[in-house]
Amino acid sequence: MKISISNPPIPDIKGTPTILQNRQYQVFSEPTYIYPMVPAYAATLLKKEGYKVIWDDAIAEEKNYAQWLMEVEKNSPDIMMIETKTPVIKRHWKIIDDIKKVSPRTKVVLVGDHVTALPKESMEKSKVNYILTGGDYDFLLLNLVKYLSGKAESLEPGIWYRENGEIKSTGNFAPNHDLNSLPFIDRELTKWYLYAYKNGNFKRTPSTYTMVGRDCWWRKEGGCTFCAWSVLYPTFRARRPELLVDEIEELVEKYKVREVFDDTGTFPVGKWLAKFANLMIERKLNEKIYFSCNMRFGALNEEDYQLLKRAGFRMLLYGLESASQKTLDMINKGVTAERITKEIQWASKAGLEPHITIMVGYPWETREDAWSTFELAKYFFEKGWAKTLQVTIVIPYPGTKLFEQAKKEGWLRTMDWDDYDMKMPVMKTPLPEEDVELMARKIYQLFFTPGYIANRILTIRSLEDIRFISRGLKKVLGHLKDFSVKKP
Repeated sequence: MKISISNPPIPDIKGTPTILQNRQYQVFSEPTYIYPMVPAYAATLLKKEGYKVIWDDAIAEEKNYAQWLMEVEKNSPDIMMIETKTPVIKRHWKIIDDIKKVSPRTKVVLVGDHVTALPKESMEKSKVNYILTGGDYDFLLLNLVKYLSGKAESLEPGIWYRENGEIKSTGNFAPNHDLNSLPFIDRELTKWYLYAYKNGNFKRTPSTYTMVGRDCWWRKEGGCTFCAWSVLYPTFRARRPELLVDEIEELVEKYKVREVFDDTGTFPVGKWLAKFANLMIERKLNEKIYFSCNMRFGALNEEDYQLLKRAGFRMLLYGLESASQKTLDMINKGVTAERITKEIQWASKAGLEPHITIMVGYPWETREDAWSTFELAKYFFEKGWAKTLQVTIVIPYPGTKLFEQAKKEGWLRTMDWDDYDMKMPVMKTPLPEEDVELMARKIYQLFFTPGYIANRILTIRSLEDIRFISRGLKKVLGHLKDFSVKKP
């Protein structure tokens, strides 16, 4: 049986659509490719079971749509898995039609947060054959393939399918798979080099990703209200720290990787983190690579940050989201603005490089609230505490608490999924639409303030630093273009 793990080109989108391994969807003018960990695990599991696997990320390989369809026709896979997201779901329905025309025997499988929230919608509105709900679609795809090839007696919970013209499912998905049983990803099969260079998160290249946990351990009242990946991963699980250190050692020795980013929603903390950090030091991996990850404010103390620096950590990516305490409480961040300020100082003082993400366009935020977030980001930049940042417009994806709240409160401007592509706010706000986009641009322009430029110059220690700053500048200019003000 031949299985294709696919990411089709989107013919009517100009720029690079971010679909795989992305919690937020956005189209970038300047390409950024994130190594999709769960699809890569799926490909690896299938290959180990003896199935022929095609790694088909046409977006990262920059193929056009006609070329991609010709290859589908030529390869004629038995099964094709496609990860989808809300803003491209309607386009994927049309793409499935085209797949069926050129390769009628191919069974199409959809995965991702949108179809997990609304599986029946895609079963009714497209010719998709199967939908795998939840985030463990590596395990579920293996189960489906083994079932179809007669090697498994039944389908696991969380799978939608058709039988005699009827839409059926095996029930709610159960995120209870043992992550420690996963093999190390077959990086050659999954073309890791496609994602090793065009990514602003990395100072050193070649670089790559790991994903030791699924997804974020912040689960008080269900986690952050806006997070689509809480739909995929309602419970948190992580592999043993020893396994991640073993994987990093292999990446260094076999692939000559110079930087690793772990894309777990929030990296494990407490005893797990201490064990991992000390192993990195014991094996001297801290001398060979930079390590970066997602982190939450409120999780670590000053001594923890000092340990992370000794262990080879470089960048910590934080969801700041807003400077308004009302907003932080409403989206359930579980932290105060005062704690954020204290903690970013600790991280910077330890020699780490904090990256903050900010969202604009909350339906309850006034101009003053939005401006306070700008001022806080500016303060962090001027002090040299935050080294980089990213801005997005708040999008309430189906399945999230924010989406349900937006429906209840009458905040939604549209239910046309095409509009959820971050080109404009889809929720009503006290600010005019153009002001939301201007605020995003204004925050990105902090990269060009004299204080920030002076701080960055002071951090330059090598030609590598200069190249990293140059790449970052190119990305920022692209983001400014992404949020360009639309003229009537």
